[in-house]
Amino acid sequence: MTDTPLTPHEADDALAAEYVLGVLDLSERAGAEARIRRDAAFAALVTSWETRLDGLNDGYAPVPAPNLLPKIEARLFPKAAPARPRPGLFGWLSGATVAALLVLAAITTLAPPRLQLVATLATADNRLAYRVTHFGETMQITRIAGVPAVRGQVHELWVIAPGSAPVSLGLLDSSPLVVTYPAPPAGFVFAVSVEPEGGSPTGQPTGPVILTAKIGDAA
Repeated sequence: MTDTPLTPHEADDALAAEYVLGVLDLSERAGAEARIRRDAAFAALVTSWETRLDGLNDGYAPVPAPNLLPKIEARLFPKAAPARPRPGLFGWLSGATVAALLVLAAITTLAPPRLQLVATLATADNRLAYRVTHFGETMQITRIAGVPAVRGQVHELWVIAPGSAPVSLGLLDSSPLVVTYPAPPAGFVFAVSVEPEGGSPTGQPTGPVILTAKIGDAA
């Protein structure tokens, strides 16, 4: 009896799960990250797995990597020193301890970044809502309640830095919007306006602003 081959959707779902679990090799992970940026459907699968597995991180506090650069430089470029007797048992144990610390530091440094909830834009009755999440250098905006704009119109997402004009991040429709963007700091504002089909013709909001959320407020 042979195994039934995976459908394309099942294969994509399995790849998304392996990406979130961090079990892909370097080339496979780079390919998955490139696909997240260009394939909204695959990015949504990754977000779904991140949401399902996020609870596994609750019992582990972030551990900052120690500054091992001085030790590494000392090992690579040792200074001349007088002859010393060969190390005994405790000397070898000390070397093994340093090696173990280097391995642990590498694991901590290479661990994949965690999905972060940046903001939730919602109406007072929560009949329309968008969720903004950040992962690495990618930001994803997903509609979690309500429906897209009516025919002939579109919802457009804006980010507003303090004291600056709004900057469009893209149009919001049935698929999640995935953009390459750094994590916005506290004080920045997200806003959603209703624009003509195709987006604002002026580069600034022209229709009513229906949703806003300020970074730093409760998401």
